[in-house]
Amino acid sequence: MAFFEIRQYKIRPGKMDEWVDFMQNVILPFQISKGMVVAGSFKGEEDDSVYFWIRRFENEAHREELYTAVYKSEEWLSTMADRVGELIDREAIVVNRVTATSLSVLQ
Repeated sequence: MAFFEIRQYKIRPGKMDEWVDFMQNVILPFQISKGMVVAGSFKGEEDDSVYFWIRRFENEAHREELYTAVYKSEEWLSTMADRVGELIDREAIVVNRVTATSLSVLQ
């Protein structure tokens, strides 16, 4: 059964614009090129430390396959992983796995 990952990040002070630029121009295109389905990307309207994004997976095997393709890749390890840690508080990451209800626009 398909499910979504809703990821919430705490952005380091004064780094939101840098983070959104990095996500939109580097991370998201890279992950999408590996097969990730990104359903949405959001920043806090009033809280400049809050960022959310949503990814969709067909099942757990699909998630594991895509995680390996992205997070074990040389490109991620050599050009993105360290930069992520400079812009977000990794210890404050919150990940919720959810399934869509019948009336959800996201399925």
